[in-house]
Amino acid sequence: MTGRRSSRGTFLPTLTRSVRRTLLPAGTLLACASLAAGCGIVPGATGGSGDGSVTVMTWAPENTRATNKPGMPAMARAYARWVNSHGGIAGRKLNVLTCNEGNDGVAAAKCARRAVKENAVAVVGSYSQYSDSFFPPLEGAGIPYIGGYGVTTTEFTRALSYPVNGGQPALLAGLGKELAGQCGPVTLVRPDTIAGDELPGLLNAGLRAGGHEPAHDQRAAEDATEYSGQADLALRQASADPARTGCVIPALGERTNIFMDSFRRARDTYPEVRTAAVLGSVDQTVIDASGGRSGPYEGAYLTGWYPVASDSRWDGMKKVINEAAFGDNRVDPEDAGVQTTWIAYTVLRAVLEQIGDGEVSASTVRRTLDGGLEVRTGGLTPPLRWRLSDLLASTGFARLTNADVSVQTVRQGRLVPAAKVFVNMAKTLEDAD
Repeated sequence: MTGRRSSRGTFLPTLTRSVRRTLLPAGTLLACASLAAGCGIVPGATGGSGDGSVTVMTWAPENTRATNKPGMPAMARAYARWVNSHGGIAGRKLNVLTCNEGNDGVAAAKCARRAVKENAVAVVGSYSQYSDSFFPPLEGAGIPYIGGYGVTTTEFTRALSYPVNGGQPALLAGLGKELAGQCGPVTLVRPDTIAGDELPGLLNAGLRAGGHEPAHDQRAAEDATEYSGQADLALRQASADPARTGCVIPALGERTNIFMDSFRRARDTYPEVRTAAVLGSVDQTVIDASGGRSGPYEGAYLTGWYPVASDSRWDGMKKVINEAAFGDNRVDPEDAGVQTTWIAYTVLRAVLEQIGDGEVSASTVRRTLDGGLEVRTGGLTPPLRWRLSDLLASTGFARLTNADVSVQTVRQGRLVPAAKVFVNMAKTLEDAD
């Protein structure tokens, strides 16, 4: 989820309010051609080949020591196989380039330059914390970025970005607001990185909205192999008030489960403390691996962007996975990255259907999105639209169009809805520091 402190800050860099409330102009850097290691293509033809096919790219980190999202490119490939087996989209075959972004700024830029070289009309349903590296090549070629995971502020400020969710800002603000009336002292355990430095302000915006004092800000190494000292400190801080049950919020990406192993071993020596998290750090597979109903997440609250994976609104995605993923266990319908890629490709499909027999290029895709196209996702999100009048610029995230979060809880070892409706976090994000 985060970058190393030696790299440039990517997630919510410190911006003045006047700057945050404006759109950043598209860059003018010219993209050069460079192949990236770890890139593949489905099913074989590239954009601009004259065969009437449409080329897009999906990238995400794989096989790294930090956060990995292999399910996102795997979902994209499965989607391409599925639509192509059903006649394509608006009569056109879909070619999906994939690239291992590697949690590395140089690799992320190479992926973007590969998209330019192969005449991709969009980058769809991708994950990268290195937006300062990949946006300039995309902007130089006018390629839109549709449905990024939402891990960087740049995704919510760049003119060529079309986000489908509220990213980490909405998740943390929503979690803070939900916990404000239920927790005593709150401790946030987050990466000791530039990106991690921005997390407390967002959580505290939600806590403040509910009349709660700020959380304890506890830094931890993002790639540690154990967290016993951090777990003890978090428990000590969260249990400091004997009159109120405290809460510990681990936000360490894929290392969250390692922290919770240490937390589970240490918690018996402290008063009762509750846990909470955001989806992306914790999902059903993590809950199952940590003991299910007997594990440390039982009773925990989580915030996500979408309905729980058992909701019938995901049936369309599950049908595609069953028919086209061929047992690929990376394509997990409970993974928020896989879900985001599905919604992003839902947007792409709506764009291509709107264009119909017309020319499909990066510029026509952008014009269609900017022209007021409304995308309905079967209730997985509110209707999505990216006209200037539809964007929530007053939040300081000028490209934000969907600030809704779902509140979920772990009951009998399963993630279930804690509320029947989405909670809109636009007003809370407006007040975020």
